[in-house]
Amino acid sequence: MTGGKEDNSAEQASSPSQFPKKCKGEKHVSFPPDEEIVSGFAEHKDALRDVDSITLVDVISAYKKSCLNYHVEPKSKILEQLQVQEVTNTHSRARCLDLRGERLDYHACESLEDILKLVQFDFISLRETELEENGASSLFDMVLYYESAAHLDISSNTNLGVLGWQALSRLVQQSSCLWRLDACNMPIPEYPAQALSKALLSSRLTVLCLKNTCLSGRPLFTLVSTLKGNTSLQELYLANNNLNSFQDAMQLGDLLKYNRCLKSLDLSNNQISDSGLEEICEGLGFQKTGLRNLVLWNNQITYRSMVHLAKILPLVNTLETLNLGRNNLQNDGIQLLKEPLIANRSILRLGLVHTRVGCEGAVTLAEFIAESRQIQRLDIRKNPVRTAGLLALFLALKINRSLIRLDLDTAPKEEKEEFLIETQKNLLRGICDRCVSNASAAGEKNPRSASPGHG
Repeated sequence: MTGGKEDNSAEQASSPSQFPKKCKGEKHVSFPPDEEIVSGFAEHKDALRDVDSITLVDVISAYKKSCLNYHVEPKSKILEQLQVQEVTNTHSRARCLDLRGERLDYHACESLEDILKLVQFDFISLRETELEENGASSLFDMVLYYESAAHLDISSNTNLGVLGWQALSRLVQQSSCLWRLDACNMPIPEYPAQALSKALLSSRLTVLCLKNTCLSGRPLFTLVSTLKGNTSLQELYLANNNLNSFQDAMQLGDLLKYNRCLKSLDLSNNQISDSGLEEICEGLGFQKTGLRNLVLWNNQITYRSMVHLAKILPLVNTLETLNLGRNNLQNDGIQLLKEPLIANRSILRLGLVHTRVGCEGAVTLAEFIAESRQIQRLDIRKNPVRTAGLLALFLALKINRSLIRLDLDTAPKEEKEEFLIETQKNLLRGICDRCVSNASAAGEKNPRSASPGHG
């Protein structure tokens, strides 16, 4: 976060009005400020689906004719998907249009219009399609105009250009049916972040996935500034963005402090570290009715910062999933968390994979399990938990009635005495049996369906 008056010159220089517009005739669908004006069509979009049904032959014929007009070969992958899904009803959505890995140049994008005109989809994947500026702009405008997708994945397209990002922003802002957008593995520098953030002010998106998008720094600040007041978004995925422990963590803390609608936040594989976790915990303390799932997998966090988490755990009453996997918590960190976890009445799933927890830590966790009335899943795989730790967990499950899944390494850990290895096997079976019994008593048909997120 920067203080003082900001210099607008860079922002003005990157304003959309400074970029040349696409020349007339380059795309069929355009969105001037008055909205709802379409060039190149005689029909109104609502009239396109007035008929009760269409045939698969109609859709395929229209697509092939469009390909002929644009001098492109019909894509066999598209034809196969249309045939498998047996599209026959214009009033219900087809399941999926998966174009992942297909190269979509401008003409290939334009040729898709007759499909989008006749059929709407629950999910359209444009992942790794080598979209370029004009083609992306035209295709996103089509998806908006025909309300073609409820879930859109545009990941791994690095050449959208200014026009592509503008069109995507219009789509996010104006679509009445788009509920999820995936835009991963592609840099989102300052201007795209500004355009997307502006769109999020009034969008209906509930899930936004921005993994590996270089969001650290100014782009994250821009995004968070909007999301503080957003009331629609419920899930935000920011893994693999090199988010740091200083300014980025401060922004994330502010997001949690002011946003009351976000339900899931995934910060996996970043560099939040101990000082950053302190910032996030400060914001988390304000979450009285919001956040349910927090994933901090692999963030260079150590046992030292568990004091910050320990302070707020008894205060949060909505957090259901906490994933601290692949961080150096050790036995000391678990000891710091035991009493706060017991005091907390909301956490159902706790992820501690690869956190260097040994038998002493497992005994501490067993004490928590024995006291807890709500914990449902605990994942402590890839930790050096041997016979003593397993015995404590088994005994705790004789008391606990809520835990339906305790994830442990299936292979026994090495012991000096052979009989201890056999004891481990028996304890692992006994722990599994107790979890199955708890699941059965709770009416849980598939106890392995719950997951803390990683591992």
